[in-house]
Amino acid sequence: MNFDEQAIMKFSRILMKSILWLVLCLAVLPVFAQQPTLSVAAKSYTLVDFHTGKTLISQNEHERLEPASLTKLMTAYVVFTELKQNRIKLDQVVPVSRAAWKMVGSRMFIEPNKPVTVDELIRGMIVQSGNDACVALAELIAGSEDMFAHKMNEEAARLNMTNTNFTNSTGLSHPKHYSTAHDLALLSAAIIREFPEYYPLYSLREYTYNGITQPNRNRLLWVDPNVDGMKTGWTVAAGYCLITSSKRDERRLISVVMGTASANARSKESQRLLNYGYQFFDTAHPYKKDQEITVLQIWKGGQNTLKVGFDRDIYFTLPKGQAEKIKAKMEYKQPVIAPINQGQEVGTVKFSLGNQEIAAYPLVSLETIGEASIFGRAWDSIHLLFN
Repeated sequence: MNFDEQAIMKFSRILMKSILWLVLCLAVLPVFAQQPTLSVAAKSYTLVDFHTGKTLISQNEHERLEPASLTKLMTAYVVFTELKQNRIKLDQVVPVSRAAWKMVGSRMFIEPNKPVTVDELIRGMIVQSGNDACVALAELIAGSEDMFAHKMNEEAARLNMTNTNFTNSTGLSHPKHYSTAHDLALLSAAIIREFPEYYPLYSLREYTYNGITQPNRNRLLWVDPNVDGMKTGWTVAAGYCLITSSKRDERRLISVVMGTASANARSKESQRLLNYGYQFFDTAHPYKKDQEITVLQIWKGGQNTLKVGFDRDIYFTLPKGQAEKIKAKMEYKQPVIAPINQGQEVGTVKFSLGNQEIAAYPLVSLETIGEASIFGRAWDSIHLLFN
């Protein structure tokens, strides 16, 4: 074999190795990369699976934009927190300041000399998008709207809304008042998760106060039976915005669109996002919190077996038709020796799809098992010695 033939053979081997490496890489690409794309007419948008927090599709989701009245989700979050901590009451009468009464933009039409309760203000804020209601609640909780904005930003930081800053409770334009589609999706999920007793308010189609009935501006509440919230927004600078939450069977999706051209466009694009999520993805729920998944042998304990499972609900967001292909592999150190406390980690369960590991969760004890008697421990020690 001459030099040219050796060079050709060497090049062929390198080429074959490169092709093999490429095939292997393609085989382990994330399954999400196989999904079709969707063009959405908005400056920024995102679609998120509520149960997993997985983003299904997005564009410019971390771009800082004016949130307009989407801001009122954080105003509500702070109010709900105050209620939960019993610092304010739903039937509490709230004084209406001149600043609240004179607010510009959308209003519920509260008046300085007319009693109004926290409950009425919340409904006016959520359904009627009342700027006057927001200011009245802010002044009740923090003394002033400026101080209330500090509380809003503290909660935003706690929720990891890293590209958000609030300067007011209403969403009126301000150079330092901004958020992102990603951050607002986090906030929306937090409201649904933490305040299930108040979330149904976001599905109200209208509210009447002071003899004035105003409809909810979220048109999807009328046209899509799966939609049960959440909030519209508009300013000249922000354009038309909409956060939508939709539940179909046990699945819940949250869409955020910011900067669309019209009220009709924000509804249409939100509907397209939700349809995309339901059509091309599934939310798998293979195990529930505290569900017994297997029984392990335990040594030196008051009983010989230990029930194990998960300390949380296990969810996965997957392309349509892939859920049944998930495989679980349990790993734990042997022997398992008492005492064992309920909730104590005893191993790990790794989940895979094809050749790709997609998640790992701690395996925990579902019960507390104390030590056996001295004779029982001694007997098990002998068994372990010979095993």
